[in-house]
Amino acid sequence: MSLKQELLQTGREVLASGLVAGTWGNLSVWDEERLGFWITPSGMDYLTLTEDDLVLLDAKGQVLKGVRKPSTESMLHAYIYEQRPDVIGIIHTHSVYATAHAVTRAEIPAVVEDLAQIVGGAVATADYVFPGTRELGVAAVRALGQKNAVLLANHGLVGVGPSLKEALKVCQIVEKAAHINLIARLLGTPVLLDQEDIDKMRYGYLHRYGQR
Repeated sequence: MSLKQELLQTGREVLASGLVAGTWGNLSVWDEERLGFWITPSGMDYLTLTEDDLVLLDAKGQVLKGVRKPSTESMLHAYIYEQRPDVIGIIHTHSVYATAHAVTRAEIPAVVEDLAQIVGGAVATADYVFPGTRELGVAAVRALGQKNAVLLANHGLVGVGPSLKEALKVCQIVEKAAHINLIARLLGTPVLLDQEDIDKMRYGYLHRYGQR
């Protein structure tokens, strides 16, 4: 499967899983051969997108190939790729439970093991910055650090990973953890994982999890 085919398929999965509604959100994947990234176009239905609708941007967010207007969050993606060379896939969602945390500027704490493993700890909320700007990318990267997810204040979630598939998994796990955290707070006070255990689980996920 080509990178463009993977991007289209993942976009449909994001929509089907309820992580976005309508044409909101955006996805991209780094193309090492072209030294740039493919990104979804602005305001187009994920179900009807074709490879010709995708836009190739360089590392600074300038259009290299494509006839469509790229996502309005192109600069957010470009800045993350610039600052995190380990990142190959980026997905920005407006999922309900994660965004509820972003609206209250509250982090999603490490209340479940899979969040600790795939993200690397609690998901922080970046300072509010107007959408569609490079400054939003700067704020996001600052709060992201070396983790794989960050909340955008009053906006949504950004999940990143060493592949587009992994970035999707990040978004799914973060949304689940956000839901669990809200329910747990209704039941009582969530008990957070110790940082030592978080670090061990993150290491295990990166170096021992799955088939190698």
